[in-house]
Amino acid sequence: MDPDYAPFVDGLVVEGTESEGDESETESGSGASETEEEEEEEEEEEEGEGEPEVVVPAVPSEVVNVEDSEENCGKKEGETCKASTKESHGDLGSEIDGVCCGICMEPWSSEGNHQVSCLPCGHVYGLACIKKWIQQSRRGPSKCPQCGSKCTVKNIIKLYVSRLVVTDGAQEQKLHSLKAENDFLKMQIADLKEKIKQDKEAWNKERVKRQRVENTSLGDAGIRSVRCNSEQMLNGRNLGLNPATGQGYPPCRFKLMDELAVDGGKVFDMDFSHDILLLAQRQHAMDVEHVLTKISLLHPYESERIKLPPGSKAVKDLHISPSGKLALCASLGKKASILSMERNNFVIKYELPAPAWSCSWDLDSEHHMYTGLQNGMLLLFDMRQTSGPVESMNGLTSHPIHTIHSLPDNSPLHNGGRSVLTASSIGPCVWKTGIPGERPIVVPGLENQGVCISLAYSPITDDIVASFRPRVHTANDVVATQTSLSPSAAGRGQGVTGSHVLVKRVGGNSYHHIGSTLTCVNSVRLPKSVILNLENRNPLFAYGDESTSGLCLRELPSLFTSQSLNRNQNAILDVKYSGTSERGLLGCVSEDKLQLFYLPRGPNFG
Repeated sequence: MDPDYAPFVDGLVVEGTESEGDESETESGSGASETEEEEEEEEEEEEGEGEPEVVVPAVPSEVVNVEDSEENCGKKEGETCKASTKESHGDLGSEIDGVCCGICMEPWSSEGNHQVSCLPCGHVYGLACIKKWIQQSRRGPSKCPQCGSKCTVKNIIKLYVSRLVVTDGAQEQKLHSLKAENDFLKMQIADLKEKIKQDKEAWNKERVKRQRVENTSLGDAGIRSVRCNSEQMLNGRNLGLNPATGQGYPPCRFKLMDELAVDGGKVFDMDFSHDILLLAQRQHAMDVEHVLTKISLLHPYESERIKLPPGSKAVKDLHISPSGKLALCASLGKKASILSMERNNFVIKYELPAPAWSCSWDLDSEHHMYTGLQNGMLLLFDMRQTSGPVESMNGLTSHPIHTIHSLPDNSPLHNGGRSVLTASSIGPCVWKTGIPGERPIVVPGLENQGVCISLAYSPITDDIVASFRPRVHTANDVVATQTSLSPSAAGRGQGVTGSHVLVKRVGGNSYHHIGSTLTCVNSVRLPKSVILNLENRNPLFAYGDESTSGLCLRELPSLFTSQSLNRNQNAILDVKYSGTSERGLLGCVSEDKLQLFYLPRGPNFG
């Protein structure tokens, strides 16, 4: 150890004199008489009265636990220390540097008999050891065991530090090497994850194509073979059969994974591949404020609040893009906004002619998206043109378009346009873009069913489930909006008998009515619903059940209730599923709660 090296220690308390530990000195039997020690103590106290005490707050760290007794010095009464001279112990090795006394070679402590202390020369020892070393010297002034500098007991300075560590150049170099290796491995893992994601996307696209070809080849005869009549649907007798075994699929049993409290929950979306959830909220802490909250789906759930563009007002719909890099928001402030999920800022903001009620990304083009307005208009946007929509289309009514689904391009239009499925109060409608003056048509089989309040669609199986409530005629024929109902309206007798109607899209242009079932719906609210496609089992239709305020799952094509999940105090406003055909997350949100469900793996679950 370099004699001139005086260690710099963060968080020291340095005192000019110390009288603590004298009792232990007497007990240690160093050979000095009680009278001499008392005189030395008095001298130390007198000399130390005028010296200011310097106190630097210590930073808590690991404490080397050593019992405060004379055994910590490794010596018995009357013995001399192992290392009585510098030559007897030489330079200390890296294994004891910074944690062990240079006299007894035992770890020092942060307080007590063997507290870490130093001499004016800067060398560090245990308190009892250096005191005994100095006191047992009877041939003139005592000297530092390492550098030989003269010292006395009153020169000893206690160090108030939990642990002292000396930097080792070799160890520091090794640490830097390990950090570089760790960064390289992280980069390799990120590359592998991206490749797995791309392989999954390619596999899912191929699966969708095969399913479309199978649906097209079925034709009317194939559809008739799986069609159920209304009576069977209502009684839940047709459960669907596994084509491979001729028997029913194993039941799905989702389980609650986590439940998070939220303030003013509205709508949300999930990206399972990136473990991200985006929630639109109406917070009531101080003033009413509409914000987005980005939540990590990894435990613990870290969250970030994202402010909406000025004047956005309430968010009515939002969707994360298929790539997971962007999110599209439709709000009542006549705005359609695109959020960067990587930087948490809005990169494009479109001004609209009317409040926006719904939005959707195009399944066949990463640059295109749609927005449905309160006045019944449908707008098509291209992100490469930020000035405004590339196409504006008028609907069949002036009622809001509350749901939009992009239809896969399995039957492309001759003009290069696309097909879009929407829902307003009159029912689900199909639009064809790129044709000037073209008007939408109501999906065959879904006319005059009542007021359409929800629409779910699966691009994999081309199943469509529309939810209806009885039509209530008013003086102005105006459909009440979701915001007209207070959170507890469902508990005040707002439930009415409605229906879920299943339709299958075949060949891209044909729609076949499969069946329907009765259900309890709210007379005002416009909830969201979703269709789940899972491996080795029938598709599932998930929605908020008005009678229980819980999440209900129905099997397709039978529409038989498969599972009812967790009753809630407030009604469910939005339901989303994200994941692959094998695994994923099912989520639902109410005004005060966000719930996440998963499907356990096992012999009964595929």
